Amino acid sequence: MSAGEELNELKERAEKAHEEKGLAPVSMTMAVAAVLVATISLLGHRAHTEEILLQNKTTDEWAYYQAKNLRLNNLQALDEVMGALEGKNEKAEQVQKHFEADIEKYGEEKNEIQKEARGLEDELRHETRRANRFDLSEVFLEISLVVTSITLLTGRKQYWMLGIALAAAGIVVAFTVLLLR
Repeated sequence: MSAGEELNELKERAEKAHEEKGLAPVSMTMAVAAVLVATISLLGHRAHTEEILLQNKTTDEWAYYQAKNLRLNNLQALDEVMGALEGKNEKAEQVQKHFEADIEKYGEEKNEIQKEARGLEDELRHETRRANRFDLSEVFLEISLVVTSITLLTGRKQYWMLGIALAAAGIVVAFTVLLLR
């Protein structure tokens, strides 16, 4: 069947649905499902955008942690070298005290950065779960739309009922996002 023939067939089915008032609730169900698909799709896209932003922040935080850790390791090595020098003079002792102060500072900063990075990882996992729920909800709603449209083609109400059940499942999955912690 060519594209033109398919278009004519769909047009005839639409006219038939318009003539048969019993199919009006099916058309309304499809319209509602289409709106829900659009809404859930938008929420899913926003969740995925937030997920990407959090992934970038998390990566940046771990890179910052690694930089501080590298600096700390370098200072510890230099401190050991300073301690190994024989016949320390006053300048060497000052430099060693400076290294020891920096080592303590970098150690504390490193721990704070690590805590922040782990917190960002937790946020990222939460956002990933949200995005996945929206995606699953969207799938249920899209399948609902297709199954419900089969009612217009066949005139069998069981497809309409199945479409409503799938739409309800999609709505429930979308609302479970609110239950995520």
